[in-house]
Amino acid sequence: MLNRLWSKIQLRMYLMPVRVTGQEHLDPKQLYVFAPNHSSYIDIPMILAAIPGFLNFVGKKALTKVPLWGKIYEALYISVDRDSPISSAKAYIASKKSIEAGRSVVIFPEGKISPESGHNLLPFKDGPFKLAIEKQIPLVPITMPYNHLFLPDVKGKLIIRYHALEMIIHPPIPTTGLTMADLEFLKEQTFTLIQSELHAKNNEHQHRNLAPVSALSAAGV
Repeated sequence: MLNRLWSKIQLRMYLMPVRVTGQEHLDPKQLYVFAPNHSSYIDIPMILAAIPGFLNFVGKKALTKVPLWGKIYEALYISVDRDSPISSAKAYIASKKSIEAGRSVVIFPEGKISPESGHNLLPFKDGPFKLAIEKQIPLVPITMPYNHLFLPDVKGKLIIRYHALEMIIHPPIPTTGLTMADLEFLKEQTFTLIQSELHAKNNEHQHRNLAPVSALSAAGV
């Protein structure tokens, strides 16, 4: 797939080591709803490079404006204007159709990149949890603790700070037998798991002896 190839090439171009743990939790024959934290525009390429199988992404419409990657996103995935109830409803219907067509779905439950990305999560939206329960498929939390350090979300600028990347794929949370009455519990369980991992990685990062950080920046992007 062109998008997966482009993601791997992009990561190799940056010459950054990427450590992925938890891939053994995934069954290639099983459909999932993936719920990752959102901290950088490198999140989607990271997921595509690390997770096998057919994936569909639901993301904010602004992603279609990202240089280079935006055109690929606009052509292949589901964009949503989160300020529009109609757009959100259409995105949810498209997500259900994706599952029914045999394609796992990735939804960032924060909905956007947090000003405190990599440290504190924004409140989670219902979408991925509602979808997982409605379609009775496992939900997979994903933590990416360092993407905000490598490629921060700075408006008007492309800033790359060289920092090793990591992805933790947590064990799938079964939803068989759950109803919408369990939505808040599932959402809270996922939030707590990812937030705890972020805190642990932040503490680890603060106590690690880091090499001097170099940066490439280009204004006006």
